[in-house]
Amino acid sequence: MVHPAGPRRLCVALAVLSLTACATTTEDEPWMRPATQVATSPVPPTAPEVIEPAPQPVASPAPAPTYTDLFQRIRAGFSLEDPDRPAIDTQLAWYARNPEYLERTFSRAELYMHHIVSEVERRGMPLELALLPVIESAFEPYAYSSARASGLWQFIPGTGTRFGMPQNWWYDGRRDVLESTRAALDYLQFLHDEFSGDWLLAIAGYNCGEGCVARAVRENLAVGRPTDFWSLRLPPETRAYVPKLLAMKRLVQTPDTYGIAFSAIPNEPYFVRVDVDSQIDLKLAAELAGLRPEELFELNPAFHRWATPPQGPHHLLLPIDAAEPFRQGLAQLTPDERMRVLHHAVKPGETLATIARRYDSQPLTIRMLNDLGNGPLAVGTSLRVPSGAMVLPDKVLRAAARFDGGARRTTRRPTVHVVRRGESLWTIARRNNMDPKTLMRLNNMRPGDTLPAGKRLVVSAKGSAAPGGTAKGTRAAGTRTVQHTVRNGETLYRIAKLYQVTVAQIASWNGIAANMTLRPGQKLNINLGRRR
Repeated sequence: MVHPAGPRRLCVALAVLSLTACATTTEDEPWMRPATQVATSPVPPTAPEVIEPAPQPVASPAPAPTYTDLFQRIRAGFSLEDPDRPAIDTQLAWYARNPEYLERTFSRAELYMHHIVSEVERRGMPLELALLPVIESAFEPYAYSSARASGLWQFIPGTGTRFGMPQNWWYDGRRDVLESTRAALDYLQFLHDEFSGDWLLAIAGYNCGEGCVARAVRENLAVGRPTDFWSLRLPPETRAYVPKLLAMKRLVQTPDTYGIAFSAIPNEPYFVRVDVDSQIDLKLAAELAGLRPEELFELNPAFHRWATPPQGPHHLLLPIDAAEPFRQGLAQLTPDERMRVLHHAVKPGETLATIARRYDSQPLTIRMLNDLGNGPLAVGTSLRVPSGAMVLPDKVLRAAARFDGGARRTTRRPTVHVVRRGESLWTIARRNNMDPKTLMRLNNMRPGDTLPAGKRLVVSAKGSAAPGGTAKGTRAAGTRTVQHTVRNGETLYRIAKLYQVTVAQIASWNGIAANMTLRPGQKLNINLGRRR
């Protein structure tokens, strides 16, 4: 297979002009002195005439290129080698056969890609690294693997802690868009330095760990073999991992060559960080910003309860046009109004369970909200209890359930199915009364992935509602029709993804074409009762 030539690189040349001055000496060199000298009376020396050099034009730096499409900016920053390898061809062929997968992935990427590209550029790293979340999570911030890796960049718990990302009842920093991007680039830079500036070894190390790659390097050195990525004996997943990224680079570089057309991503920030200073109810935050809770959680996936953590972080990511209304509304609220809490004085005989039932909440929610220990309640204690129920989106419920299952080792943890010989995703999904796409999403899989016997698949993730009781309320939301107001830069793909419907359904409900360009302020009806 003949690969397309690499992109023409846009180089900015700076003209460097220098002025040279002749060196002077205070005494003639010996070879310059005349053979005889005639004595004369001293004559005051005449200052030499200084001849100013003619002014030279100074070239101004060429202006930085301006890109309207973020993909153009990414292509201009590609710098990794593009070798002719069959492993890359194999991965490239899969991508080219699955344009719907790419469209879904990059429609999700619209929210996060500008920030990631800017951070990679700021560090002077190859912009191919901005595509790693495609390989890791398909830009799904709630992606969770069987190895317990989580988030856009798929950190396992131990590596998350190593790179400064807390994981607690309220918050998982591995899903924090800002923190996980910072940690991923920190780790990649560490690996790059560890492997003497070899980016392919760094990328391989990101997948299987630096110890795995270091061992493979030592093995090759011991027998006199090369130590580049292509020569190392690495796990099969890692041997496919680097080719996946290089295939994605090639596809983004010249999509037309492979019959692919990417929808443009505006080369401008989608979100802004807004400080909130203290704990806040997330349903209230969404209302202040004019967002649906699902939209707020897509930008703030690290929070898996009904409020931000009491100990922080005390900031939210919001769409740029929603930030100022949010700030204005927040400034009008008291601390109790921010949290929508009531105060309850404990009476004789009351327990957390009886208080939680009274307020349609949960004992653990009240315990965590008040930072209580495990001892009995003292009569007269003033407790803060949630005053309004919030049904969390399904993704958030699953994230909370994973933490609860891992922390308490109860029967609430997700159910796991061990694959038997001859089984398929379809048969396993049917046996567990679920959709195959849901099964793939729970296990961070894609169509065409192998399903070897013995593989462990998550087939359910029981959630804990907060603070309004059980998860039974999640079905009630499926019977409503809501009206969505289009914001600047939104596309039908993005809106369909937010509501978990299809572009064709939105077009049908609103009598518009599926390829219609949306206008800011346009109203769209979304029927949440007809998702299938």
